[in-house]
Amino acid sequence: MTAVTRNAPWLEFDLGQPMQVLSWSLNRPGFVTARRILWREVRNADLPEGLDVNAWLQRELTNNGATDAVTLLTSRPLRYVKEAEAEVEGIHAHALATVGFSNAERVGHRVDRSGADFGTINVALRVNAGLTQAALLETLSIAVEARTTAVIEAGHKTPMGLTTGTGTDCVAVAAPQGDMRYAGLHTAVGEAVGRAAYDAVRAGAVEWMENRQETGHA
Repeated sequence: MTAVTRNAPWLEFDLGQPMQVLSWSLNRPGFVTARRILWREVRNADLPEGLDVNAWLQRELTNNGATDAVTLLTSRPLRYVKEAEAEVEGIHAHALATVGFSNAERVGHRVDRSGADFGTINVALRVNAGLTQAALLETLSIAVEARTTAVIEAGHKTPMGLTTGTGTDCVAVAAPQGDMRYAGLHTAVGEAVGRAAYDAVRAGAVEWMENRQETGHA
């Protein structure tokens, strides 16, 4: 069973058992084995110019006995985390997302964000299907596709057009190791993963757009 626990400034997504996790997180990128995925909420003051963020995060994790966890950073207050679940043909997907557009980008372009607030879209997803590494890679691609679709549909704009993400997005996907080789859009895994990731990001994006004038949200 998965469980989500908030203990500011941390949020823990307990995967229920050690699983293979694939992400580009700061502390444990690539294919790793982990029992949990963490969010660490930060404010601009936590990350001053010139700070070695990797070293700072490692100290934070060490102090909290959490160096085993795949960890995501967000300046979106954790009370705004969104959860969504989907089940297709016995395949269950559970997604969490924090969504902010304060450093939004359109793919293929870059906006000068010097001096801007931090902002990001973080997604973590657990699927109960036993997957090969290749299928987990495909699962990551589906989660990213769902994230991007939800962001585009939210209608947020950059000077270059509709926002497709932010400069600091991260996605982490977790699954037991197994023999399932495919997780594309034609599969039950792909459908469940896509729906859960889309619903979580869409809910977060809509809420951010509705409250975009509220100070301190990223």
